[in-house]
Amino acid sequence: MRFAAGQVTDMGRVRERNDDSILVEPPLYVVADGMGGHRGGDVASQIAIETMQRLEVEGRGSLAEHVRQANRAVWDRSVEDERLSGMGTTLTAARVDGGSALVAHVGDSRAYLFRDGELRQVTSDHTLVARMVRSGEITEAEADVHPHKNVLTRALGTDETVEVDEESISLQAGDRLLLCSDGLTGMVTEEQIEAILENTDDPQRAADQLVRAANRAGGVDNISVVVIDAEGEGEEPAAPRRRVAAPSATALRRWGLRIGIVVLILVALLVGARVWLDRQWYVGPSDGKVAVFQGIPLTILGFDLGHPVQVFDGLDAAEIRGLRLYPNFDQGITFGTREEAQQQVDQMQTDLEKAQQQKPPPKGAGG
Repeated sequence: MRFAAGQVTDMGRVRERNDDSILVEPPLYVVADGMGGHRGGDVASQIAIETMQRLEVEGRGSLAEHVRQANRAVWDRSVEDERLSGMGTTLTAARVDGGSALVAHVGDSRAYLFRDGELRQVTSDHTLVARMVRSGEITEAEADVHPHKNVLTRALGTDETVEVDEESISLQAGDRLLLCSDGLTGMVTEEQIEAILENTDDPQRAADQLVRAANRAGGVDNISVVVIDAEGEGEEPAAPRRRVAAPSATALRRWGLRIGIVVLILVALLVGARVWLDRQWYVGPSDGKVAVFQGIPLTILGFDLGHPVQVFDGLDAAEIRGLRLYPNFDQGITFGTREEAQQQVDQMQTDLEKAQQQKPPPKGAGG
């Protein structure tokens, strides 16, 4: 059996940088989603990827052991550099060989198997709400709008050791593996993912379309996608992955169910979007002054998704621009908490005062 792959990693429409990292070096494929914001999410994901790459080349140890060593590499770096304290990353890896794929996983990035027109999630999310769903405390629908839906219970680099999920999957010609960060699954439903994988033959085009779908839905996070196709030796590219049409009565029931699901999803998304927006913060200009905003720096159909909650009259926006230290100031500098946004404002005040102190006095001053 041979394999073909497509890959994309994209910053999305809101984030200021891409904290995701991917690796496509057959037979190893990896997606890592760094966390820690300005404290080094991009560093964490890159360290994990580089460690996985090196260990694969050396060929020692199991895939799960490689993930555990990647965890230790991220942990060691965060201990050595206090500026990176608290950083971490998710990681989902697949080693594809012959007729099987070995998947190792930590966090809420995901692996899916698409077979015969059906999409199945292979990995289990290591999140607070996923644990609550498994224990029966909340439903899947409630999990989609839960305010703590992105709280991880397991990640690489946040502890000295980590438990790694590992699963072996038997593959057959025509199967398609999808590895992705939650920047995709947080924006695009599994039904949409299934439709794109079903109707797009080329794995690179499929990866591109998945990322475009996430960006069209808002692109509020970094998006990383790896699509791996299993093909029989010597066979031509697979025919379009369309299902055989079902009898009309079955089709009607299916469409009725889908419409009901779409309505429920729309309601949940509206509620969830409001909850999510209330937990986002950024720093930017407001009426010529520096302000802390609640929401995100984005306008949709004339509707602003952020509003100022505190304007600092003593901090002039033009003077902050003049420092040239904050190139994204006018677009909005995003943060996960209000405290982090306030710390950014304090730093701006400090930088401005320092610049004013270093400015030479006007000619003729001082007698």
